[in-house]
Amino acid sequence: MKSLSIKDIAVKANVSITTVSFIINGKAKEKSISEAVIEKVEKIIEESGYKPNQIARSLRTGNSNIIGLIIEDISNSFFSRIARLIEDKAYKKGYKIIYSSTENSIDKAKELINMFKSRKVDAYIISPIKGIEEDIQMLLDDGNPVILFDRNLPEISASYVGADHFNASYESIQHFIDQGKKNIALVTTDINVEQIIERYDGYKKALEDNGIKYDENLVLKIHFNQEESETIAQIKELFENKKIDAVLFATNYLAISGLKVLKKINKKIGDDFAVIAYDDHEAFELHTPRISTVQQPLEEIAENVIKLILKQLSTKTKVENQEIIIPAKLIIRN
Repeated sequence: MKSLSIKDIAVKANVSITTVSFIINGKAKEKSISEAVIEKVEKIIEESGYKPNQIARSLRTGNSNIIGLIIEDISNSFFSRIARLIEDKAYKKGYKIIYSSTENSIDKAKELINMFKSRKVDAYIISPIKGIEEDIQMLLDDGNPVILFDRNLPEISASYVGADHFNASYESIQHFIDQGKKNIALVTTDINVEQIIERYDGYKKALEDNGIKYDENLVLKIHFNQEESETIAQIKELFENKKIDAVLFATNYLAISGLKVLKKINKKIGDDFAVIAYDDHEAFELHTPRISTVQQPLEEIAENVIKLILKQLSTKTKVENQEIIIPAKLIIRN
């Protein structure tokens, strides 16, 4: 079937070409076009498979209908899954997503922001790192819609969507203690970001509230970008030299390294040794026994990010910033 032109759509809907153009370019509301006409035209557009010329349209409207998504690492299942959800939800609203990973490098993050700027993206969704505050502030000062997610930068006044990491971590440790565990380790990373610090704070507070003395020798902080072989060696040393009956891994990739160590030293997960991993991964479902995890509410995070960004894109005036914190879920598996 030959796809219709704007003229064909106008004839079919019995309205002017200008009216169809306003509806396609998202100006129907400001031109006071009735809901009934908008619906009628949109239905014809949908059935006809009409695709507007993206470049001509962006020159005409000043909008690219592209949103830039900046994340830590697309190979991490947490980020790839959330990027996919954001992409799907944005696509349904007529926006394309282009995304890139910072790998926690300030220089790379700055470069990405400049690249997206030159591509004239309409909005930015960023999982930020400390050190790019100035660059984000410049985007905001220029009137660009910006949503931060997963990590917040307290000194930046922008909308933020994330999970409640403190309580998820606290609940995990409380679960271990309720099982009678006393020597509980935390394997975390040394990235100086709020959501990693909150996981550490939740761990420490749960021990304190239960009268268990905090022991810094049971906290292993792994350097973010190091080789996995080095990570495995450090976790192995922790497990072999310390009396531990439970461990919380603060990220899924650290938990996967930890499972490799357990296999290596032939240590079984069971009544004597319990494991909880932060951020689910299919490896945890496939492992025997299955690994308990903290699941971040990916669907809700993506939904709220898109809702906030569309709200900012649809209004010419400054939208009041919102902070949306969604509870994470502790999934206990056998």
